[in-house]
Amino acid sequence: MKKFFFKIKGRKYDVEVKQFEEGIAKVDVNGTEYDVEVETPEKPVSKTPRLVRRELDEDKPKKAPVATGAVIKAPLPGNIFKVLVNVGDEVKEGQTVMVMEAMKMENNIQTESAGTIKSIKVNVGDAVMQDDVLIELG
Repeated sequence: MKKFFFKIKGRKYDVEVKQFEEGIAKVDVNGTEYDVEVETPEKPVSKTPRLVRRELDEDKPKKAPVATGAVIKAPLPGNIFKVLVNVGDEVKEGQTVMVMEAMKMENNIQTESAGTIKSIKVNVGDAVMQDDVLIELG
């Protein structure tokens, strides 16, 4: 199935996972086979972000929909590249307020409604996760 080479405290181990079924792995370590019981953690250990793609309605214009009520949220994980507004600025519906870099592309963050910038929760260079609040509108 999979073969690994480990070195622990200077000692080399040739490990091959032969079979994995129902939480039991048959493992060959330096020619000796073992049945290893594998426990899976209740919570995921990885902090790798999971990208959730949303279906787009074909009748709507294809822009990055990020404003929900009185906040503008990150549409996907990325880094803040530019902030184009300041606290107190009036914004119009569809106005680009921020640019973020995600997956090696620049993405315009736009408002879905008009309002006044109440607070900006991020700075240029900040890493954000999907649905993190970027801007509060008042």
